[in-house]
Amino acid sequence: MKFSCFFFSANDSYSNNERYKFILEAARFLDESEFEAIWTPERHFQEFGGCFPSPAVLSAGIATTTRNLKIRAGSVVVPHYHPVQIAEQWALVDQLSNGRVGLCYASGWHKRDFVFYPDNYESRKEVMYSGIDTVQRLFNRELVSFNGGAEQIEVKTFPEPVQQSIPGWLVMSSDFSVCKQAGRRGMNLLLMLNDWQQLTSAIQVYRQSRAEAGLDPEQGVVTIAIHTYIAEDNEKAEEVVQQPLKQYLQTFLKARTDDKGLSGDQPPITAEEQEMILSSALQDLIDNRAMIGNQAKCLTMVERLKDVGVNEIACLVDFGVNFSTVMASLKRLAALKDKFNETEEKVSEESSPDASFHWYFNR
Repeated sequence: MKFSCFFFSANDSYSNNERYKFILEAARFLDESEFEAIWTPERHFQEFGGCFPSPAVLSAGIATTTRNLKIRAGSVVVPHYHPVQIAEQWALVDQLSNGRVGLCYASGWHKRDFVFYPDNYESRKEVMYSGIDTVQRLFNRELVSFNGGAEQIEVKTFPEPVQQSIPGWLVMSSDFSVCKQAGRRGMNLLLMLNDWQQLTSAIQVYRQSRAEAGLDPEQGVVTIAIHTYIAEDNEKAEEVVQQPLKQYLQTFLKARTDDKGLSGDQPPITAEEQEMILSSALQDLIDNRAMIGNQAKCLTMVERLKDVGVNEIACLVDFGVNFSTVMASLKRLAALKDKFNETEEKVSEESSPDASFHWYFNR
């Protein structure tokens, strides 16, 4: 199992300057502790995630302070850009990181975000898939034709990325067609743990779609983003996260109560509905859909995720808990990562034919 960390905070009592310093400090720790990757999102004009308007800029900073940690966008909202912008920006980050970039692509969802290209809103999914195709062609050093104003011109972006093929993810929240597209395209899949049955079904659809496209169904990476805080005991963990996590969920729900709505076609949530959702969701999240607790409880969650087909856990650690407390939790998370993978390696060795052979002749 691969372990990475996801940063996706709402605005809180910390200044943005403090937050960015914290992210860079955490990135250095993750790098030294041999985590797989660091993920940062893209959001615009809202309290929830608004301190992450440019994943490419933040990733460039992370690239210069780390050596081995993979640097992932979670996600690039394709309809907000010209495809050449995406290719140029992330090829530069790939150069700065010496080939450590990975991109998760998204279509966007909030009308206010589409001030960049308002005409893209209604057809945002189609724009996303078309944009991904173009970006990948540019990453592959192909010449691509665009309208230069007076005439069509062929473009090849500079700098070129270090990697011959930059890994790509699609993010799915509830639309299973995304799983099918990720599978058919040979891309990886980023999921959120909203429901265990949905998670299991999404992974099955993804693997089947890879097989139908003639690809090895087991080769694609399924990444799950999951709230994470590890403490010495379960009661202490719940005590630490209760208020920050509730505030985090309130900020998330605020987007849906905005006058403009989530996507323009959903009714706003009333105050009574919001409180009911928070009351029922908070404990369920802690108990069933997060890695919040002591090492033993969280190891059980890792095992369960592995059993349903998850390859990588993107631990969402930045949801309002004090920065110094998060850093202490990261150390315990590193210990959990090492313990789980050492156990897996030992089990694998003991079950291999070679291990049995050596055991027999060295008794």
